[in-house]
Amino acid sequence: MAIVGSRDRLVGASNARPSASPGRVIETDIPSRLDALRWSAFHTRVVLALGITWILDGLEVTLAGTLSGALKQDPLLKFSNFDVGLSNSAYLAGAVLGALGFGWLTDRIGRKKLFFITLALYLSATAATALSWNLASYVLFRFLTGAGIGGEYTAINSTIQELVPARYRGWTDLVINGSFWLGAALGAVCAIVLLDPANMSQTYGWRVAYLTGAVLGLVVLLMRLWIPESPRWLMIHGQPERAEAIVAEIEISARQQAAPSARQALPKMRLTMRDHPPLREVAHTLFVLYRQRSLVGLALMVAQAFFYNAI
Repeated sequence: MAIVGSRDRLVGASNARPSASPGRVIETDIPSRLDALRWSAFHTRVVLALGITWILDGLEVTLAGTLSGALKQDPLLKFSNFDVGLSNSAYLAGAVLGALGFGWLTDRIGRKKLFFITLALYLSATAATALSWNLASYVLFRFLTGAGIGGEYTAINSTIQELVPARYRGWTDLVINGSFWLGAALGAVCAIVLLDPANMSQTYGWRVAYLTGAVLGLVVLLMRLWIPESPRWLMIHGQPERAEAIVAEIEISARQQAAPSARQALPKMRLTMRDHPPLREVAHTLFVLYRQRSLVGLALMVAQAFFYNAI
């Protein structure tokens, strides 16, 4: 069930201007109210609509490998081993730059706007890949596809962490990241079916395979219409009224409205409104306050990415 009666109001309010100037300090119980919620259909919808990014990434990475033979044999493209490696590198480069660029942007324009922008970029770029006519066009479209996926990671991670109660985030992250392999399996099945000469000519099979991602992305786009903006982001960016309205609607949808006495007992947090966190503050948090955690996480990510992509 969607957030009852709120879709038009929440979506329509997305263009509202901040109601408070940066630097103002406010006290709010919104983070505590979000964390106090039990798991509900709302959280399931959030995970399904946003977490599917990992499935898309698994699909794209698998297609890049399984379609290489068809790209070499295509009478129009006639890729060499170097061409295949270049296009795969373009996808990875796009993912890195997309994560950096869209990560910077998500703190400025909001989570909801960005996860529509990044998904639209992915959808259009992977569909355009199916129409590639030479090496340059294929590499460009793969780069843009990667940029869309990289941007998805930044916007989606932020939104899920800010909408899912703290006590559920660990296993939620585990399930979502594990869904990468569902996408990998889907990509393998697509390649087996679409590259079989008995089913379709390889000249068209690899193109249809890329359209699979575009179709899946279109379905996800429709699913995301019901996801609200992050109340935590709204609070920091001077829109406490919208944040309060969204949290109230989430509580109604989850049938978990807190009694006034219970709300009084919830801890409050003091937040400073601002347009975006300064880079200096981010670096201080990562490398001073949480140095050990940051280094361990970085080492794990580098090791995993290096050996996975090397294989």
